[in-house]
Amino acid sequence: MDRFQYLVGELNKSSLKTKLSECLSLPVRSTDFSISHRGAPRGYPEHSREGYLAAIEMGAGLVECDAVLTKDRELVCRHSECDLHRTTNVLKTELASQCNAPFEPWKPGSRATARCCTSDLTLRQFKSLCARSDRVNDRATSVEEYLVDKTPMKGTPNVRCGTLQTHRESIRLISEHGRKHIPELKVMNAQTLRVLNLSVEQYADMLLSEYRSLDISPDRVFLQSFSWDVIEYWLGHYPQYAKNVVFLDGRGRNPSFRSSQPNMESLYEKGLRIIAPPIPMLLEMNEQGALQETRYASHALAAGLDLITWTFESGLSDIPGFSKTESDRVWVLHALRDEAKVRGVFSDWPNTVTRYANCMNL
Repeated sequence: MDRFQYLVGELNKSSLKTKLSECLSLPVRSTDFSISHRGAPRGYPEHSREGYLAAIEMGAGLVECDAVLTKDRELVCRHSECDLHRTTNVLKTELASQCNAPFEPWKPGSRATARCCTSDLTLRQFKSLCARSDRVNDRATSVEEYLVDKTPMKGTPNVRCGTLQTHRESIRLISEHGRKHIPELKVMNAQTLRVLNLSVEQYADMLLSEYRSLDISPDRVFLQSFSWDVIEYWLGHYPQYAKNVVFLDGRGRNPSFRSSQPNMESLYEKGLRIIAPPIPMLLEMNEQGALQETRYASHALAAGLDLITWTFESGLSDIPGFSKTESDRVWVLHALRDEAKVRGVFSDWPNTVTRYANCMNL
């Protein structure tokens, strides 16, 4: 039994369950509603060739590479500049000596730690590593204990040495399979950029230059950033890409943030067309216990902004009071489409979103 079948089977009797049950035998077809988040990290090492190929097979219409720089100013796919100690085997190699901070074992009162960055290594060194699932034991007294192997998801291969990808390699792979690109320019440490002799704007230019050099149509590239300064730079300097620029909206992390119609209209007037907040910013419980769109969603849609959201299948949704079982995820997905009117959903396991979208003809 696959995951989508399992989730649908666990739903209580409803018209939604009946509808989705009728679609279980449909073949998977690609849809832009389904967006691959770092590949398919629920079952594969994130940002690995194996994970990207799995996401493509699952029907993700857009595939994400989070882009950061190596020591020799090459763009590679990693979720952050300094996660190599968790997401690769670098600590088990001679390159561990080049890490920003060496492995320190657990001791009472402190966790096991390390810090290894893409900017610590050249591209050649980076490519010599294996991608691994992001799972560590912070009570470890040795590197072997620290790098805990993740039990593979049922029905997926146990990828012990995933293939790391450069940004350029990811572009070629995604293009070869006819999918669209949704790269995120990750925030890099200001000191790192100074050492690399780059401004933020030059860093943003480098990302775009790789699509331009490979002759990728702007219509197939959805540029992302959490930095409004970077978003404004792209909107102002690359008008041909503007309609697909995605503002990853993390403002909700600030407890004092309040959505407003004038703010959303201001973003639209500045040229933004797509905004992407986390799922709990878009849905809330009503008095009857059902999900409805939030004021944030209403404001964005009324301003003319399209909505993309993150991240499905990364854990139970934290919409206050709603999610109690795994199958509730299906109701969240349904409400994102029916109530919040999203155009796409990032997922750590794209198959679920794809098959829902296929059933609803999205």
